Amino acid sequence: MLLSIVSWLFHNSVFLFVKTFDLLVFLASIILQVMENSTIEKVQLLIIGSGPAGYTAAVYAARANMKPVLYQGIQPGGQLTITTDVENYPGFPEGIQGPELMINFEKQAQRMGADLRYGLATKVDLSKQPYKVWIDDEKEIETNAIIIATGASAKWLGIESEQRLNGYGVSACAVCDGFFFKGKEVAIVGAGDTAAEEALYLSKLCSTVHMIVRRDEMRASKIMQDRVKNTSNIKIYWNTETEEILGEKTVEAVRVKNNKTGELTTIPVRGFFVAIGHQPNSDIFKDWLKMDEAGYIETIPGTAKTNVEGVFAAGDVQDKIYRQAVTAAGSGCMAALDAERYLSEKGFH
Repeated sequence: MLLSIVSWLFHNSVFLFVKTFDLLVFLASIILQVMENSTIEKVQLLIIGSGPAGYTAAVYAARANMKPVLYQGIQPGGQLTITTDVENYPGFPEGIQGPELMINFEKQAQRMGADLRYGLATKVDLSKQPYKVWIDDEKEIETNAIIIATGASAKWLGIESEQRLNGYGVSACAVCDGFFFKGKEVAIVGAGDTAAEEALYLSKLCSTVHMIVRRDEMRASKIMQDRVKNTSNIKIYWNTETEEILGEKTVEAVRVKNNKTGELTTIPVRGFFVAIGHQPNSDIFKDWLKMDEAGYIETIPGTAKTNVEGVFAAGDVQDKIYRQAVTAAGSGCMAALDAERYLSEKGFH
């Protein structure tokens, strides 16, 4: 009799344990699902990028009570954070350091009430409202409107001295930095229209412009090639590649190699400009937004509107012509005003 009772208790306790375990697994799955759903944050306006365009958009959006959330991306502050003297941004008669200027932008956006966060947008779904954006492949955000201000990155040669002396004689923007080399000799590498335009710009400021062209011809349009060739203080080095930029603390010279003869030449220069193009940071939007052949997001002229309703683009990610801090800031303002009108018309704001 006692053995029967013990056997019954044993079997039923095992049964109860299994059922309890199943119940716990079921409850755990519900909790995980709830936690997963709770990671989806809903915002009214999401700004992606934190250069002059992104921060300006945040200032205007916050002042309009749109409660903008801005993710700063992989380089908070954008390209100006690796720039030294900025002398062509209005309001600073003595000039200002690039990083300091962007800190001022950031502080102003924060003072207006913008929610600034670290994080990189890695995926989007613009198929329907609300739009979905994933940050760092983990956090999911749903938003009624998006301002894309991810900028464009200069293409570099990839040599160590180029990065070491970036901001100390090495630049990717002749219009931004050419003034600092007035009356001095400089070098520029590139063979397209951008390189030709920047070489001509520098020729009006510098004593000599040494133009380094990798092949025996330029890719620039015929009219631009003719202008470069007919400018007396532009010296073209055909079939030539950059070996090294020389100098300890600032640029002092550039060593180049003729890729036909192997001959090495050292050219004394004070500035070295890289003009081999820019790459817009637009890859995650390519399945959704209209872009040109280079990847710049297309906007409706006179607006920041893209082909997707409620999605706006500002700054260098949509501007392949001017690429200046002041024009980027202006387009950030446009994007915020366009977004405010859109949200109001749709009843979101």
